[in-house]
Amino acid sequence: MQANDAQTLVLCALANGPLHGYAINTAIEELTGERLGVGSLYGALARLEAKQLIESLDENGRQRPVRLTAKGREVLERELRSMAKVAAVGLRHLGVNPA
Repeated sequence: MQANDAQTLVLCALANGPLHGYAINTAIEELTGERLGVGSLYGALARLEAKQLIESLDENGRQRPVRLTAKGREVLERELRSMAKVAAVGLRHLGVNPA
């Protein structure tokens, strides 16, 4: 999985609200059937925070929840719309009706 894929998966996991690292990875596993490696997950979180697409909330014990920023929500929506367009064209080219 590429870094941008990991970042998109993290943003998707956070679309429902704030989560901490383990919960993000659990949500990703529910979505894709696979967990991200620890380095991939925390690397994606660091990059997304540096881009101001997510922000940390107050620590809850050892857990540090993060949430989408308004900018993160906009970027995620734009990325998902682009992916949906590509998927629709690809499926059409294959002669498959989208679900």
